[in-house]
Amino acid sequence: MATLTIKNIPDDLYEAFKQVARKNHRSINSEVIYWLERAVEQRERDPEVILSNAQLVREALGIYTTNEEINAAIDEGRP
Repeated sequence: MATLTIKNIPDDLYEAFKQVARKNHRSINSEVIYWLERAVEQRERDPEVILSNAQLVREALGIYTTNEEINAAIDEGRP
């Protein structure tokens, strides 16, 4: 495995990682790896998958909103 050295971490950020790591019963190193993995995973998401999942949620909740309804709601809020 590779080794990564991070310099000049602000004290408040380091303390925040320390507290979160303690709460999650992880080392600071493990906590940083966890958050780095999450950051990378979020950027690799396929927009089509996100839209498909959103559609499934709307259908499950019985929310059927068209673009016309959204635009009408936006226009309604404008002066």
